[in-house]
Amino acid sequence: MTGFGRGVSEQARLRATVDVRAVNHRFVDLKLRGAPVSPATEEAIAQRIRNAIERGAVTVAIHCARLDVAAAQIDTAAARAAHAALAELAHALGLHPPDLALVLAQPGVVVVPEDDRDPAAEAAVLTALDAALVQLAGMREVEGQALARELVARIDELSRLKDGIAELAAGMPDALRRRLHDRLQRLIRDEAADKQADAAGWLDPARLAQEVALLAERADVTEELVRLHSHLDQARALVGGKAAAGRRLDFLVQEIGRELNTIGSKSAAAEITAAVVEAKATLEKVREQVQNVE
Repeated sequence: MTGFGRGVSEQARLRATVDVRAVNHRFVDLKLRGAPVSPATEEAIAQRIRNAIERGAVTVAIHCARLDVAAAQIDTAAARAAHAALAELAHALGLHPPDLALVLAQPGVVVVPEDDRDPAAEAAVLTALDAALVQLAGMREVEGQALARELVARIDELSRLKDGIAELAAGMPDALRRRLHDRLQRLIRDEAADKQADAAGWLDPARLAQEVALLAERADVTEELVRLHSHLDQARALVGGKAAAGRRLDFLVQEIGRELNTIGSKSAAAEITAAVVEAKATLEKVREQVQNVE
């Protein structure tokens, strides 16, 4: 799911602003941008993200501003180089020359001594991150509720189609018997006409029942419908639950598709085939939405 959060914290002469953006992704993909932090703080950020998000491409942008400018140092050579590059670009684009604030904002111009980055200062980054994650969670919660309503509607549609397939499948033995009986009657009449014989008595009811039983067994989809019913119930429970369900829903979508494929391959009726095609179209919409579920 997508979302954005921002947190701000001031500690130890430093103001930290952290922006967290999350978009859909099958796994956790974390990118850190902005102000450099110590390896320990970077690992702490990664751990907080993993605790808060199970799936998503997450970008964490860190901006730190010193509250006591005297603690910072200006790299004059870097400032001259940044100004020259910006002035050349501004001239090429027909813009005004860069001002001092823009030059100071360039990486490497304002340097904070390494020994000035005490643990309390970098704690501000983590505090700001926690606040940003709270905002992010709230935004993702709103999106998740809308997504849950959409998924439940799709699952209900699949259940309706499953019930329709079950009703059609229940009448298959009788339909097969009538179809086979009519076909054999036509063949017998044609054969009797060719031989100028009486067709009466050529059709053995016992043999017909045996053939119908064999065809009905091959077309029986009872087990597939039972499993399909179970998969849909599980999917509905996952969507209505509070825990992360994206990966399990991925698995259930695959299993539902497998059962629909089997039902379609066994189908001996055009009505069942049409219902399976419609169910697959609905399932594809579910599959697309599940990619957004954490």
